[in-house]
Amino acid sequence: MTAEDPREAERDAILRALVPVVDGIAATFGPVCEVVLHDYRRPETSVVAVAGTVTGRTVGGAMSEIGMRVLARGDDADDELNYVTRTGAGRLVKSSTMVLRDSTGAVFGALCVNVDVTEVGRVQDLLAALAGGGAPSAETPVTTFGDDIDSVVDALLDAHLDQTWGGLDRARRLALFRGLDERGVFAVRRAIEQVAARLGISRASAYSYLSQARAAGTPGTAGHHDTSEGAHP
Repeated sequence: MTAEDPREAERDAILRALVPVVDGIAATFGPVCEVVLHDYRRPETSVVAVAGTVTGRTVGGAMSEIGMRVLARGDDADDELNYVTRTGAGRLVKSSTMVLRDSTGAVFGALCVNVDVTEVGRVQDLLAALAGGGAPSAETPVTTFGDDIDSVVDALLDAHLDQTWGGLDRARRLALFRGLDERGVFAVRRAIEQVAARLGISRASAYSYLSQARAAGTPGTAGHHDTSEGAHP
């Protein structure tokens, strides 16, 4: 029997230690707060603990577009603090994503705090209007949150594909694959097949475009992720 990798045991211990922290933070801030603990070693089912219901996440669910972006940066990832996004249901959410590292500095997960500030935003807009402060703040970008990783991949593809595949020249096709790669899409098991199906091309063609995109540039995922079958446990 193979001995357990000590780094994996360390990572498991860190995650276990943070589970009560998840509950504690959520309880402190009340029903407007959600805390999610992610294990990036399994991006398709990264949620290992959750407290609160701001984005409707559940244990065993997938990471969001934000998590995939952090994953794509590998060990170069930094904490992303106090950013504002919007859910598909229209809720305004202020979030912080804090990466988790083992004793070697390798990133393996994240602790995310999401606070629903929808009502706060409405009050701010109302006060601005009453005070003659002009129009409400600019529209906040929508982020896909959910337990299904396929929906996240689809959302990222929709955001980058502004016309049909047939209407793109080679440079824009490579740019599409490079953009998806930089956002961690191809770290997800079977994402290459999903993207190929959406674009109406073969899996072999999708792999070829990804390889060319990586060779032509320096995408964040190059060297971090294996896009072959079974790359992730």
